[in-house]
Amino acid sequence: MRKNTVNKILIVCCLLAMVSCKARKKAMTTTAPQVNNTVNTPTTPPDINVVKNQLAAIKSNQVNFNTFSGKANTKLDINGNSNDVTLNIRISKDKKIWVSVTALLGIEVARALITPDSIKVLNKLQGLYLKKPFSFIYQYASRQVNYKTIESLLVGNAMPELLTENSSIKTDMGNLTLSGNLQELMYSLMFGTNMHVTQFNLSNNDAGQALLVNNSNFVQAANRLVPSKIDILSTIKDKKIQANLQYTKVDFDQQLDFPFNIPERYTPAE
Repeated sequence: MRKNTVNKILIVCCLLAMVSCKARKKAMTTTAPQVNNTVNTPTTPPDINVVKNQLAAIKSNQVNFNTFSGKANTKLDINGNSNDVTLNIRISKDKKIWVSVTALLGIEVARALITPDSIKVLNKLQGLYLKKPFSFIYQYASRQVNYKTIESLLVGNAMPELLTENSSIKTDMGNLTLSGNLQELMYSLMFGTNMHVTQFNLSNNDAGQALLVNNSNFVQAANRLVPSKIDILSTIKDKKIQANLQYTKVDFDQQLDFPFNIPERYTPAE
């Protein structure tokens, strides 16, 4: 019982189960537009210089920062069980992600600290803690997922591994679609006229994996263009998970603290 509870807290804090989780093979329904997972191979290879120039434009428009902090009103729906929470997110780029989850009346119910090497979670409701290597995520996600994947998702960036010259690139009315394969994963990214990711689709038909992310309502924050609304849809076998984040506050390159201590009275959730 304790392990199950902490795993749910892990989903809430880290959004890990929403990143490339195992899913049913049937189509997912969402209010956001779907994209076709099928990667169409062009009849003629694109000019390599054109591909390089387009990738360079995409990379130059990725959100670059040293630190990020955001406050997001979030609706979480796990198997039809919906909850409204507030996520306070802090990131030190390439180093750590700190998440605090508050519920009604501003009561903190959970806290997480993610680094490239480890995952730590406090379940404040039950006085439990989870302390695992980052590889723990692979119980819920594909091995292509890494620390930078989560970091990119939270600020609206593209996964760095997908920005490769092996991708197929199509343009339509100023919008650009980047698609291809990352080992056994098929991916499709849609970019708006500002070269920022508006939709991200990741799937593995053989393993039944799927993920759909929609970024919208872009706003200026400290001379950076970021999505204020991030909608995530995924499933784990017969479990459907949705998260709708609405950032109400975003700051960059501020001095941040990442407090995380495990009280002596807390017990492990093994």
